[in-house]
Amino acid sequence: MSQVDTDHTETPDAATAAQSGEPDADRPKKGKAPAPGGFRARLRGAVPPRIAAMLVGALLLQLGFVLSYVGAFHHPQPHRIPIAVAAPERVAPGAVEKLNALPDHPLKATATDEATARERLSDGEISGALIVKPQGRTDTLLVAGAGGASTATALETVLEKAEKSQHRGVSVVDAHPAQAGDARGLSSFYLVVGWTVGGYLLAALLGVSLGARPATARAAGRRLLAAVPYAVLSGLGGAAIVGPLLGALNGHFLALSAIGALVVFGAAAVTIAFQVLFGVLGIGVTVLLFVVLGNPSAGGAYGPELLPPFWRALSPALPNGAATHAVRHVMYFSGHGITANLAVLAAYALGGALVAVLGVTLIRRRRAAGAERPAAVSG
Repeated sequence: MSQVDTDHTETPDAATAAQSGEPDADRPKKGKAPAPGGFRARLRGAVPPRIAAMLVGALLLQLGFVLSYVGAFHHPQPHRIPIAVAAPERVAPGAVEKLNALPDHPLKATATDEATARERLSDGEISGALIVKPQGRTDTLLVAGAGGASTATALETVLEKAEKSQHRGVSVVDAHPAQAGDARGLSSFYLVVGWTVGGYLLAALLGVSLGARPATARAAGRRLLAAVPYAVLSGLGGAAIVGPLLGALNGHFLALSAIGALVVFGAAAVTIAFQVLFGVLGIGVTVLLFVVLGNPSAGGAYGPELLPPFWRALSPALPNGAATHAVRHVMYFSGHGITANLAVLAAYALGGALVAVLGVTLIRRRRAAGAERPAAVSG
């Protein structure tokens, strides 16, 4: 006999189905009068409370999706976008002070020399560098389109307005553009979306096949082990698609694959943990975390600096935002500034795995202790 997973759920028999509240089980037999009761009673029979609760949950997720995406994207406003100002010593303090005093604080300006400004821009530490030329009437704004076209465009708009108020002009130069196949620098975001979806789909399918909640710590461990080769193949496959196949993100194949494997395993581990804690409802919690909250805050369509405070704060703390930032900086900024991103991804992967295994163990012990109490009382 082949070994099967111990967390399979048993198939309910006819008697169980009749007691489950499903519509077919409540259908009256031929020749018998329908059960007494009004519309509410019939509705309760057609839609059992457990199913009704799940439908309400689905509705709330749907409305949450609309609220989160529209709330994040309907009115993008720049907020403290980091920018360096390279100007002569007699001009720099005044220029920085004026930029930092703009209404609603769209910029976070610091003074430096031109060489340092260019170096910080190439490392992804700042989003723009303003080269002030007092002898002329036009200054130069260096931006990094690879870091996100939305942020570069916002910088251009803010600086043009600020310079115009000083009766000056600004010439914009994209010093670090995205690759030719990476339109508006969005490929990193969509790659992360695909990896994330793949991770929680794997865990959901395992739940459908083996039971929503693993029955033992060993069963949870088997699911986590199954996610490892899946994550590795997903990382390699995603990197191959955006690189050699489509030419969207060329280069850094192994680094990209490693980030992808971490993202996929983390998404799967977190989903398994939620299934342990909440059963089938864990899938809904996963969708809430990764889709409703994670995607709009990740810095895809709009960079985090353009999002409202709630989504801006979520961006570096969720796997979606951490992974999107890490992929962009690996591809375009030599991997500078991704240590915190990798720590976030590792924390979700490790934390999800620990919660899954320890959660099953604690639940089993609690159930065993609950079963012993009635036995002791009856004895």
